[in-house]
Amino acid sequence: MTTTVTATPAAAPPPPSRRRGRLIAAGLVLVLAAGAAVYWLTRDTDDGAYDPDAPYLDASRPVAERVDDLLGRMTLDEKIGQMTQAERREVTGGDVTAYALGSLLSGGGSVPSDNTPQGWADMYDGFQTEALATRLRIPMIYGVDAVHGHNNVHGATIFPHNIGLGATRDPQLVRRIGEAVATEVTATGLDWDFAPCLCVARDVRWGRTYESFGEDPEIAAAMTTIVTGLQGERLGGPNSVLATAKHYVGDGGTLDGKDQGDARIPEEELRKIHLPPFQAAVKAGVGSVMVSFSSFNGEKLHGHRYLITEVLKGELGFTGFVVSDWNAIDQLDGVRDAFTPAEVSTAINAGIDMVMVPERWREFIGVLRDEVDAGNVPMERIDDANRRILTKKFELGMFEHPMADRAQFDKVGSAAHRELARQAVRQSQVLLKNSGVLPLKPKTGKVFVAGRSADDIGNQSGGWTLTWQGKSGPITDGTTILQGVKEAVEPGGAVTYSADGTGIDKSYDVAIAVIGETPYAEYEGDRPDGVKLDKVDLDTLATLRKAGVPVVVVLVSGRPVDVSAQLPQVQGLLAAWLPGTEGAGVADVLFGAYAPTGKLPMSWPATAAQEPVNTGDEKTPLFPYGFGLTY
Repeated sequence: MTTTVTATPAAAPPPPSRRRGRLIAAGLVLVLAAGAAVYWLTRDTDDGAYDPDAPYLDASRPVAERVDDLLGRMTLDEKIGQMTQAERREVTGGDVTAYALGSLLSGGGSVPSDNTPQGWADMYDGFQTEALATRLRIPMIYGVDAVHGHNNVHGATIFPHNIGLGATRDPQLVRRIGEAVATEVTATGLDWDFAPCLCVARDVRWGRTYESFGEDPEIAAAMTTIVTGLQGERLGGPNSVLATAKHYVGDGGTLDGKDQGDARIPEEELRKIHLPPFQAAVKAGVGSVMVSFSSFNGEKLHGHRYLITEVLKGELGFTGFVVSDWNAIDQLDGVRDAFTPAEVSTAINAGIDMVMVPERWREFIGVLRDEVDAGNVPMERIDDANRRILTKKFELGMFEHPMADRAQFDKVGSAAHRELARQAVRQSQVLLKNSGVLPLKPKTGKVFVAGRSADDIGNQSGGWTLTWQGKSGPITDGTTILQGVKEAVEPGGAVTYSADGTGIDKSYDVAIAVIGETPYAEYEGDRPDGVKLDKVDLDTLATLRKAGVPVVVVLVSGRPVDVSAQLPQVQGLLAAWLPGTEGAGVADVLFGAYAPTGKLPMSWPATAAQEPVNTGDEKTPLFPYGFGLTY
């Protein structure tokens, strides 16, 4: 998903708990109903008045029966409302009620003014209260990009990005991470996670490479255990959130690794490389699928009926709902200005069920209504979309428990989740070179630490952390790699830190250089000329080498970086990826508390000019796919 947003105040004060109590809080509804002056829904006749004893409100009935009953009571405008997803900061008081909006989302960095678990729950309950004031009391579902932890929330546990998890080769660890993320998400009241990303990255120049588990579809397919972690064995269980397989399909195979680009590949290759993880996710019961911004042989995925309806829904048997990406349907005609009737009808008829239209959602509603009235979008397609969306809301138990559970605030950033994240960091480390210098001896010696990422939570967490693009600096709670090194060495030894290496001399036993990429997300991270160390990092390395002590490089990055020229000049190289908030896991490996077990999830290019390079393509990378040393 793509977004640039800033914080705005919470929407409303909190009503009662989500996991307790019934849907209908009559007094609450009356207050909200009185506050909404003119309803958009009055355009349709009220041909199915609200009935508190209606079958769709009876939790003992089968979900399909409840959906049928509710659909029979809904007006066209209510159905269109269910298909519309708006950004939280783009709605004002009463909009959710007036337009019967089915969903809201927070883009990266779109947070309540009180960015705490309670602040999120208060915001969520305010919006949900408006949804419960609609004629049929249909709850809204709230989505967020919790892609490596509940990463919009200050103090949440930030796990390694997917590229690091791919290096672990541990599907059960990834399932446990999904469970932890789901717990932190539900603790703040939310219901829907835009994760996991199941792209198969085939070119490290792509700015979303770190969102991929690796270059081989078998890794991504194996890691769909995270779907079960997020959703539980069934939707609606304790701490269950709706998972999203994204981005369907082929975004990791675009020409030259261009984000939102064109996968110019045969359908056979699409099916062999990029489709299997989605097939595995469907088998795991994933509740939603998000379509990719990219194209397949020149045709935008958001208008690709064959791949969405015939392959995903038909051939793969996907029964959940399909959601678009951020304003992506406005790209169908190649001009980003307004939703044309052709764009809207093409996307809906292609099989998109819910449309993410963050700012211009009112415009979208009007255009879709006109397209239905004109016969360009059949009512069968509208009903199918609603059936899919409502089914997941019923399965999640949202009609029975619509409000935030306020009993789990302490689970956000809990010690248990941070320990799990530290374990994930340890298992994700890939040792690429060791000339006898590693493991370092704990609690002894003089250790010099340098590099701008050594003491920087923001750098080690990467993009999609607190904000969309991420940011350097102490952006949230956690342990930096430097703090982990100090924990491993002191007392008994001494640690000196200088970001640029100034102050090192021959008296030190070893120098640890923590260098690499600074945060980015999506197309901002595209590197068409290759992924290289910049002058700041090269100068730091040069300073350390001049001292004549062994140098161990810890590479903090979202993908392989061209280090061919520097490799002969250092005694150790450890790929740390983007470890998140628990940097001590890196030190655990450096100092031998945990022997490295990570294996490369991607081939490591020998030069920037070699890209793309993947296993089996007869090129010779610097380090092959699956490479990884140990002690």
